[in-house]
Amino acid sequence: MLKIVDIKLEVGKEDALLKRVASILKVNIEDIKSLIVDKRSLDARKKPSIFYIYQVHVSLANENTKSIKKIIEKEKRVSIYKDTPYNFNREINENRDKLNTRPVIIGAGPCGLFAAYELSIHGYKPIILERGKCVEERKSDVDKFFETGVLDTSSNVQFGEGGAGTFSDGKLNTLVKDPDGRGREVLRIFHECGADEDILYDAKPHIGTDVLFNVLINFRKRIENAGGEFRFNTLVNDFEIKNGRITAVLTDKEKINTDTVILAIGHSARDTFKVLYEKDIKMEAKSFAVGFRVEHPQELIDKSQYGAIDKNLPAAAYKLTHTAENARGVYTFCMCPGGVIVNASSEEGKLAVNGMSYKKRDGKNANSAVIVTVTPDDFKGDGPLSGIEFQREIEKKAFDLCNGKIPQQLFNDFVDDKPSVSYGEYTSDTKGVHEFTNLRKLYSEDINKAFIEGIRSFGKKIEGFDRKDMIMSGVESRTSSPVRITRDEKLQSNVKGLFPAGEGAGYAGGIMSAAMDGMRIAERIAGMYLPFNED
Repeated sequence: MLKIVDIKLEVGKEDALLKRVASILKVNIEDIKSLIVDKRSLDARKKPSIFYIYQVHVSLANENTKSIKKIIEKEKRVSIYKDTPYNFNREINENRDKLNTRPVIIGAGPCGLFAAYELSIHGYKPIILERGKCVEERKSDVDKFFETGVLDTSSNVQFGEGGAGTFSDGKLNTLVKDPDGRGREVLRIFHECGADEDILYDAKPHIGTDVLFNVLINFRKRIENAGGEFRFNTLVNDFEIKNGRITAVLTDKEKINTDTVILAIGHSARDTFKVLYEKDIKMEAKSFAVGFRVEHPQELIDKSQYGAIDKNLPAAAYKLTHTAENARGVYTFCMCPGGVIVNASSEEGKLAVNGMSYKKRDGKNANSAVIVTVTPDDFKGDGPLSGIEFQREIEKKAFDLCNGKIPQQLFNDFVDDKPSVSYGEYTSDTKGVHEFTNLRKLYSEDINKAFIEGIRSFGKKIEGFDRKDMIMSGVESRTSSPVRITRDEKLQSNVKGLFPAGEGAGYAGGIMSAAMDGMRIAERIAGMYLPFNED
């Protein structure tokens, strides 16, 4: 098989790909046995001329060493490609012990789900405990919350099947290197469960919140059919540890004996972090970032990124960074083209926001978190849970500003330190009741000044980004876990059999990296133990 890189096609002429490949290889179209698009990205460097850049894998009907060598010598874009499929059994130890009990996975976000999938199809029959509800019931609870403001603290944008990513567009881009093929395997499984084929090759793949619901249902059925067992509405509230090893987890309903636990609890399971800390599980406070969710007209972003409005192009995205004079990093995060702002609260009396897009990304506004780095030096106290208390403090302030409604403000009023009273030339697209106020009260002036400086800097990169009527919503506080649960070379905590994993434990930052970390943990467990046989 051959790999061809840097194939450039004008937008709207994607159907010419096969012909272009044949031209590059100097063969007839009929000689091409198979063509697989490996990657596709937009090139807007010479806007308004926009191109797709392809990387493909090609199989020829008559491949021989002489002909292949001749092609490679004449065309630098062509090389030999050898497919290396994902190998779950890479860490198998022939002298494995047998598990005494079924493994337990705490959390049904991407980390927990992919760990559960791999363990299930390899005979381990894991039990998956999720404090929230299945995605069908969860969606109803979230819709009710958006409409009424009545929060279910166990079933919301943060908790429930699929984790926080369920209501955040299903973005699948990641910067994590993937020499072992886990990322490719994640995309393959998502596609087989109902996600569109384009996630397999787009440079910035996304499923879309509306499509992700059905993908999760299909994924759950696969896990169950392979022997995994889900227990929704089940909160883990204690752990039993003997002689430095996990022996049981206790839920609000029962005690489950187990000697293997995957902690895939996500970044918002604050009560669980507290229980783990009280059990002397080693953890530390870590840096993260806080800020606001900002909105712009999507047409403004499209015009800046593409040079013109072109309905044949997808809603444009952006990624911006700046280092402020006070040395704080300012950057955009979780950018949602054609998206909406959502109330992402999970605790009574606390308020946090997030953004999401549907598959078509056809909303009127673009939104993104613009966040400022914070470190343990910003937190009160010096314990590992100090970052959580920092989050809670700003989320309480946000809740109190408008009595639970999403607090909003225009950028110029934020700069002038005065409440906004109305929108400018465009309005917000928000799921959840919102109200104008003065967001300047939420953070320290050090953070506020870095935020303003960052927005000004971004306005030099995207014209109009720092417009006076830019809409801000507060607060964006759940960007990543404020805690890292330490683990050793075997991926276990200081308690044997307890495997911290994913975003909540501080080892991932998004759907893809969390899913890949869950797979890695499952591989390690399978490398150490044979499945428990109940018979």
